[in-house]
Amino acid sequence: MEVMQAILLGIIEGLTEFLPISSTGHLIIAEEYIDFADTAKIFTVAIQSGAIAAVVWFYRRDLWSKISGLFKSDKVAVKFFTNLILATAPAGLLALALESSFEKYAVAKTVAIASIIGALVLWWADSKFAAHAHGHKAEIDSISPKQALIAGLAQCVALIPGTSRSGAAIVGGLLGGMNRVTATAFSFYMAVPILIAAGAYKLITGRHELASVDGGAVSIIIGTIVSFTVALIVISWLLRYVATHSFKIFVYYRIALGILILILLA
Repeated sequence: MEVMQAILLGIIEGLTEFLPISSTGHLIIAEEYIDFADTAKIFTVAIQSGAIAAVVWFYRRDLWSKISGLFKSDKVAVKFFTNLILATAPAGLLALALESSFEKYAVAKTVAIASIIGALVLWWADSKFAAHAHGHKAEIDSISPKQALIAGLAQCVALIPGTSRSGAAIVGGLLGGMNRVTATAFSFYMAVPILIAAGAYKLITGRHELASVDGGAVSIIIGTIVSFTVALIVISWLLRYVATHSFKIFVYYRIALGILILILLA
């Protein structure tokens, strides 16, 4: 893998991991044009780690406060981590049980169809539920266990390639009564444990690919740094954007992307 390819894939991952448009779907499409299929699993783990690091860095003060509070049995901290477990356990357990079943659908046509259907679901949830949710700030500490579980169950749908993990989590948050900013922010927090678990699994099962990555450590490091930088910008921008806008722009993008892929496949 050349350095420019690593940079491009890092940009794709950083841009799409936290926007409700499916990072996996975009990387699957990228495989069609960039020859990295043999090392796709291990390189994807690397650049996703950059995206995870971006969330941790962005919320570093809050996360440190919550972790410190957990050891002091602080009620807010305990509730936060309880909610995080409820929000990530369903998808994590389902992925362990059925991951191989979903992998065979990781093809462009599935991504296209899932992108379009996901767009319609996002539009429905945004227009029907977000308009009635109060507040334009992230109210993470006010999330109830029920709301967290709804977001977690919705995230299970993201196992279908092209659906979008963040998109499914945001839809679940909206269905549970969160406002747009809270649903978006919580989807970021949800990403950390689920992506770490997925990354660890891929790393264990694909460790034999490490030696075969063209460019070796250089490509991996560059891709990861680019992913981290771009993801950090996206996180900050998206939180500001949804405070004053709906998710319609992503609905339009997903539909256009799905149609474009189907046309290219025709």
